[in-house]
Amino acid sequence: MEKAILHQQAVSTMNLPEIDQALKELTEANRISDGFSVAQRIRLIELCLQSLSEAVVEWVDLCCHAKQIPKDSPVRAEEVLAGPVSVARYLQVLLISLQAIQRSGKPQLPGTPVQTTEKQWRVPVFPTKGIDDAIVFSGLKAEAWLKPGVESESLFNLEHLERDSTTPFPLTLVLGAGNVSAIPATDVLTKILQDGERVLLKMNPVNDYLRPVFEQSFQPLIEADLLRIVCGNAEESAALVEHAAIDRIHITGSTQTHDAIVWGSDPVERESRKKSNQPKLDAPITSELGNVSPWIVVPGKYSEKQLQFQAENIAASIMNNASFNCLATKVIITAAHWKQREQFLSMIEQFLAKSPRRFAYYPGAAERWERFANDVPDDKEYLPWRLIRDANPQKTPYLFQEESFVCVCAETAIDSISDTNFLEQAVNFVNDQVWGTLCATITVPDPFRKTQQEFLERCVSQMRYGAIGINHWPALNYAFMSTPWGGAPGADLKNVASGIGNVHNTYFLRDVSKTVLFGPLTLFPKPVWFPSHPNPESVGWGLLKHYSHPSVGNLLRLGRSVVFK
Repeated sequence: MEKAILHQQAVSTMNLPEIDQALKELTEANRISDGFSVAQRIRLIELCLQSLSEAVVEWVDLCCHAKQIPKDSPVRAEEVLAGPVSVARYLQVLLISLQAIQRSGKPQLPGTPVQTTEKQWRVPVFPTKGIDDAIVFSGLKAEAWLKPGVESESLFNLEHLERDSTTPFPLTLVLGAGNVSAIPATDVLTKILQDGERVLLKMNPVNDYLRPVFEQSFQPLIEADLLRIVCGNAEESAALVEHAAIDRIHITGSTQTHDAIVWGSDPVERESRKKSNQPKLDAPITSELGNVSPWIVVPGKYSEKQLQFQAENIAASIMNNASFNCLATKVIITAAHWKQREQFLSMIEQFLAKSPRRFAYYPGAAERWERFANDVPDDKEYLPWRLIRDANPQKTPYLFQEESFVCVCAETAIDSISDTNFLEQAVNFVNDQVWGTLCATITVPDPFRKTQQEFLERCVSQMRYGAIGINHWPALNYAFMSTPWGGAPGADLKNVASGIGNVHNTYFLRDVSKTVLFGPLTLFPKPVWFPSHPNPESVGWGLLKHYSHPSVGNLLRLGRSVVFK
């Protein structure tokens, strides 16, 4: 860990001359570029999988040190899974896709696309083939729903895959996320290996300690003059977004940061520019921003086992990464007269109460907790989990309209005359009264799903979210990597909502509207992201080995880590 501390001290030394040098090197590389073929991308992925495997232990140790996660804590598994495991999985599923493109000219989907009566294609994107997803994640499947009107012969967008020597690579500035280590990594990989762009990654000051392990992990991309990684504060960021060498920008962060970049940091200037439609920025910008992530619980009769599983499911979505996630559940919507409502909410509170508090590592957390919980925490470094029942959107609108980015979750109840009426109202509620368009979840009783499947799908279609989970947390839509990830279409620079564009999408699908995850009310074995999982870190390392080198042997060893502690 002494090495980790040295790294944390070293990363703050980047300055503007060094950033200029990084930009000069990437720009010069464009002048002597000789194209970027599918074969070259495949080779770079294979090399990155090798270099990644040499950095993973230090990667996880650095994250745990920064977030004050003890060595013996099961929470360490989060940094394994949401760090190198997610990155290795991305590389592997993209490798499989590119190899299929090399063989046949297009990706090999894991199932047959289906077109609805509304001329909308629903394309299977999970479980993927080649890495045993159907075994490891038995019971789960996901589809990408494309925008209506896409033709069957143009499902894929492969235009960027064969870049000739006369076409320069766009130079993209990626402003990295500070909360989850896989986010800046996979943002960079998407831009380089899929979109065919050179990238300057500006690390977020919250996790710029990761720069050395990122440089080690992605050394093949650095040696190919496709990537440079820099650090710095707001001054460096401001200089970069306006730098003449930057062709495009991608940001994962807050709407406030996005608007400051596009329209200006001064509120008066920002509003004036919006009114006259004069953004400060010339370069096109894509983004993945915040969300007040809702979880709808359709009323009905659930078994005790189903209630317990779904309660822990929601609790896990609140507690993961100390709730510093844009996809952490922030609003639970229940039916006011649902007979199991009190029992279900008490179960969630019990899971929260018996889970240790987490170090509030993200800046401003204590102040945000006080505001959103309307209380003073007894410990400002280790904030308590808080579920606010019966929250009223009129009395406390900030719980529904502002992302707290802290461990506070609200519950609100809707009066309804039937289960279908409830779901219809709940969909309208999250569309119109809950801020953001990134992701949402619906828990659905089995009888409802069997008898009202068409109605359920119609409601899902009407939801203005980029990722939706049926019975499961949409974090999986992010983690599976073959699934496109981003805010709902329709955002623009003036009203950016949860962002513009998407990442991952390793099947190169065109005009994605949303990704929908389906699964049963319970899973066996217990999901590795649940707080009560007996052996999560071992499973995480097993997944990493399997994604780095898929084999029957690694799959069997992974199975043993799931079964035996």
